[in-house]
Amino acid sequence: MSEQVFIPRLAIIGVGLIGGSLALALKERGVVGEVVGCGRGRPNLEKALEMGIVDRYSRDPVAAVKDADVVFLATPVKSFAAVTRQLLPGLKPGAVLTDGGSVKAAVVAEVEPLLPDQIQFVPGHPIAGTEKSGAEAAFPTLYQGKRCILTPTARTAEGALDLVRRMWQAVGSDVVTMSLEKHDRVLAAISHLPHMVAYSLVNAVGSYDHYEENILEYSAGGFRDFTRIASSDPTMWRDIAETNRDALLEMMAQFEIFFAELKADIEAGNGDRMFEFFLKSKQLRDAIL
Repeated sequence: MSEQVFIPRLAIIGVGLIGGSLALALKERGVVGEVVGCGRGRPNLEKALEMGIVDRYSRDPVAAVKDADVVFLATPVKSFAAVTRQLLPGLKPGAVLTDGGSVKAAVVAEVEPLLPDQIQFVPGHPIAGTEKSGAEAAFPTLYQGKRCILTPTARTAEGALDLVRRMWQAVGSDVVTMSLEKHDRVLAAISHLPHMVAYSLVNAVGSYDHYEENILEYSAGGFRDFTRIASSDPTMWRDIAETNRDALLEMMAQFEIFFAELKADIEAGNGDRMFEFFLKSKQLRDAIL
C-alpha cells in the first residue's frame, strides 16, 4: 500500500450511506481532520452530526466546501453537474473533487468541463452498498474488502489520482483503475441489470391478480433475498438507468436472450436442456464465491 494518506478537511456532499460510511471509516482510521457535511435535509444532517459522521454541516454548498482539500459527491448522479456549479465558487485552488457515482461517462462529460484547471477531478465508484439510505444507514466497515474503481481522464493529475487511491485504500478497499466505457459496461452487467430484474420481479409478482390477496405476503427467504435490492432508492436508480442507458439496454437484451431460452425449454418440457442451463448457472455462480 502507498504511504498513509491524511486529508485535513473533507467535504461530503450528500451525507447518506455512501458518503457517511466513507467519513466514518476515515475517522476511525485517523486519516481525516475535519469532516463537513452538506445536504438539503436538515434532519438528516443533524443525525449525521449526532452520529459523529460530520464535525459540522452547512446547507450552503459554497460554505461547506470552503478550504476543503477533498470534496466527495455522494448525491444522485443526475444532480452532479448542478451541485458542482453550486459549490464551484467555494473550491480552493488545488482542491480535489471526486465522487461515488455508479455511472462514469455521463458524469465526466457533464462535470469535468465545468472545472477550472486548478481543480482536479478524480471520477470514482466504490462497489459497495446496501438497500438502505440516509445518514442512519452509514457504518464504517462498508468498504472493507470491497473494490473501488477509479476512472481518471486525460486531465486527471497523477498526484490527485494517488491521493484518492490512498483514501480508498485507507478504508480497506481494493482500488483498480479502468476506462470510463469499461466501467459503465461492467457495472451495467454486475449491478444495474440485477437491480432492473429485481424491480421488475417485484412488480410482476405484486401485480399478479389471479387471487384477491397480495401473494407477496407469502414470500420467504429466497424471494426476499433475491429482491432485497428493489428496496433501494428509486431516485438513484432512475438516474442510473437514464445515464447508463446504452450499456444497460445491451445487458437487458442479453438477459432477454437467456430468459427466452429457458422459457422455451420449459414450454417444450426439455428437462435435459433445463438441467444444463441450471448447471451452467450454478457453476458460474459458485466460481465467484
